Amino acid sequence: MPESIILDCDPGHDDAMAIILAAGHPNIDIIGITTCAGNQTIEKVTHNALAVATLVGLTVPIAQGASRGLVRPQIVAPDIHGESGLEGPVLPEPTMSLDPRHAVQFIIDEVMSRPPKTVTLVAVGPLTNIALALRQEPRLAGRVKQIAIMGGGTRGNRTPAAEFNIAADPEAAAMVFETDWPIIQAGLDVTHTVVADQAVLDRFAAIDSDLGRFISAALEFYGDAYRTMQGFPFPPVHDPVAVAAVADPSLVVLKDAFVAVELAGTWTAGMTVTDFHGLFGHAPNTHVIASCNVAAFWDEVFAAVAVIDAAKAS
Repeated sequence: MPESIILDCDPGHDDAMAIILAAGHPNIDIIGITTCAGNQTIEKVTHNALAVATLVGLTVPIAQGASRGLVRPQIVAPDIHGESGLEGPVLPEPTMSLDPRHAVQFIIDEVMSRPPKTVTLVAVGPLTNIALALRQEPRLAGRVKQIAIMGGGTRGNRTPAAEFNIAADPEAAAMVFETDWPIIQAGLDVTHTVVADQAVLDRFAAIDSDLGRFISAALEFYGDAYRTMQGFPFPPVHDPVAVAAVADPSLVVLKDAFVAVELAGTWTAGMTVTDFHGLFGHAPNTHVIASCNVAAFWDEVFAAVAVIDAAKAS
């Protein structure tokens, strides 16, 4: 039976890939998309979410969420994602309207109205919406099946210590990791291994469809940004790894750890401190993705694209 998910995101090139994988994977049932400011402002990422949903033929509710973090000033990532948040491809004009609810209310309504342990949250942007939902409805944690996060790791990319999604709202991330619910974490240690290399780019270039051309253009811009800004020969596609771990757990190897978020460090704020060996004396609270079968991951992405193209052609 497919996993019912709410995809909380901040599109974003890799967020777009996460939406595409979720939309076309037979093991995923998207019950809604929520947006949070992150890679760009809330208005821009919400427009991008609507446009990508239009491109892939999704008609699920899309709800706009938090415009900034809980405490700290907003940060964005135009150096990687451009001024629109999704530079490179031509985006279609959205054909749907936003859900009238705030993303936080949408998450609460959907989780609390369904049977317990039947909804998975897949959060691939800053965790502000999730933290606000927990604060507003504390029973949420006991109703969610699990939460899969793209964020953190034992290295950083926004700072030497902190990954962008966690650095954008460390207080929200701390609340999420401190909550007693099943957590799957796709951090930089694994997502930096899942790259769109030349063979992957060539496979996308061979797809004669609007979606294939969209992905090729998106990855061209995204790849150029990663080469320029971070020295990667090919771009890592972080966010769909969290979707893949939910859709097909056989793709990943999990290792349990205690994960905490540093809030006070002068140089390390937003760092996810990962204790695999019980040195802090705390029980593990996170299933950390230690590795991913990259070839099989890409096969599932291409299969998802084929499913979407076939549905649009029918």
